[in-house]
Amino acid sequence: MISRLFKKRVGTRPIDTSSIPEGIRVYAIGDIHGRNDLFEQLLEQIDADDRARGAANTQIILLGDLMDRGPSSAQVIDTAIALKAKRPNTRFLMGNHEEVFLNACRDPNTEIVRFLIRIGGEATIMSYPITRSEYLDLDIQELTDRLPDLVPEVHLAFLESFEDKIVIGDYAFVHAGVKPGQALADQAPKHLRWIRDEFVGHKGDFEKVIIYGHTISAEVDESRSRIGIDTGAYESGKLTAIGLEGAERWYLQT
Repeated sequence: MISRLFKKRVGTRPIDTSSIPEGIRVYAIGDIHGRNDLFEQLLEQIDADDRARGAANTQIILLGDLMDRGPSSAQVIDTAIALKAKRPNTRFLMGNHEEVFLNACRDPNTEIVRFLIRIGGEATIMSYPITRSEYLDLDIQELTDRLPDLVPEVHLAFLESFEDKIVIGDYAFVHAGVKPGQALADQAPKHLRWIRDEFVGHKGDFEKVIIYGHTISAEVDESRSRIGIDTGAYESGKLTAIGLEGAERWYLQT
């Protein structure tokens, strides 16, 4: 399945003129999609890499889609909450999967829950306290009614705190991408969370170098002024982070 989602890399070139302000170090993590095992491994790599590079104002950014598809979405959220407590500078972006999940829990109706399941939400539901047999015994209306009671309020409040974009120096961090030809300040949440082909197919430069997830590639996808780091962790086992400091750029992977 994942091979059908991979996009071939288009003509790439190094993005050598972009930088992060002095004294700041950034690690941005791609789409986790319910793989808490990989998330914990990558955080250990980041901790070790951060220590080895010396003192800095280190910030970690998660690019969204913490949930769905993989088996441990609830556990990923717990790990993310603990990370925020340990590293208060950590920031989180709202992905399209968080958007749908919040809609399903906060304003439940059967169509939203059907869509959640279609995009991998069954795995998320099963990571909360419901057995497989209980899940299978529920019809769609019963599941819609049950869902808000399965998810703790602390998880929903945490997800609702997520941002749509983060700008640091010459880089902008978003979940899905940006609409070409539109100023970064004017980007609509629907584009930041959902855009794909119009963004990745764009041949020109953007206002900032865009660091994004959402669109799976077999390896990191660097093309003109965008860098995609969604390497399909839920199925490939490869969760990717980009590190940025000054004009330097590097990658960590599980």
